[in-house]
Amino acid sequence: MYLARGGGGDPEGWLWALGALALYALISYALAYRARARRGSGHPAHDALHDLKDREEPQTTRQRLVSRTIMLCGGAATGLVAFTTSGVLRVVAVAGTAVVAVAVWAYYDHRTENPVARRR
Repeated sequence: MYLARGGGGDPEGWLWALGALALYALISYALAYRARARRGSGHPAHDALHDLKDREEPQTTRQRLVSRTIMLCGGAATGLVAFTTSGVLRVVAVAGTAVVAVAVWAYYDHRTENPVARRR
């Protein structure tokens, strides 16, 4: 009789995947913080957190949906790459995937940003 076992054989892979997602969230927050600090915000850390929730600079529903889809797909791709690779290739692949995903997300948000919001 053969018993199937659940779970992956590499528990370290899960830690890498979760670490990649956490790093992706940290990079996203850092980009929002940098943008707020450049605009001269009195509380850039607090304002950056609100920017991630789209409270201060509302986007259209379609733009918000596309932006969040890009963000989530980038995070999922980074996590998937971390989970499926190992060794030195893992570090390089995760870093490359995260940089590309954040760049695509930042580019989309920059291109669709309201011109009035850019001047703030």
